[in-house]
Amino acid sequence: MTSVFDLAPDGPAVVPVVVIEDAADAVPLARALVAGGLPLIEVTLRTPAALDAVRAIAAEVPEAVVGAGTVVSAAGVAEAVGAGARFLVSPGWTARLLGAMRDSGVPFLPGVSTASEVVTLLEQDVTDMKFFPAEAAGGVPYLKSLAGPLPRARFCPTGGVTLTSAPAYLALPNVDCVGGTWMLPPDALTARDWPRVESLARGAAGLGEPVSR
Repeated sequence: MTSVFDLAPDGPAVVPVVVIEDAADAVPLARALVAGGLPLIEVTLRTPAALDAVRAIAAEVPEAVVGAGTVVSAAGVAEAVGAGARFLVSPGWTARLLGAMRDSGVPFLPGVSTASEVVTLLEQDVTDMKFFPAEAAGGVPYLKSLAGPLPRARFCPTGGVTLTSAPAYLALPNVDCVGGTWMLPPDALTARDWPRVESLARGAAGLGEPVSR
């Protein structure tokens, strides 16, 4: 199965984590993110508008690779994939949820925050994971400490990651991308200031330039 980390042409580096309250905002928001260089878009299933937003982006913004985040049940997996999600992200995982994500046929990132969870997934040949909540769970030092004993594990840290802290995460050998919301400030979304979102996305996309590891 294709890795989430391989879905974007040059590697995702930064994945915007989007909470959409009004499905009508989905298409212009996605177009702004794509124009700014962030084609991999995680729409979180936290609002009633989320699935409609995934459908709209999948149908009307072909340049985007839209996925669903905050997937916490087998039913949520089926709904997200049915709406057009091309990848799945969960804040944590259970055996049932992991099985549903595997059976979905799309790439997925199960959430972990401890070494034991990482080892358990590696035992099941799952190497791509979301590290969540990144800052609260130990941040850069914690992930750095996992790189030596668990080199097969690859992470996308999400949760408290900022424009300032993202480069330190991306410099780690076991981090392939970060997820964040800093390019989506609430006041810009409320004002539907898509040019500002595009500008902030462009700054975030610049973090994806090759780094020395």
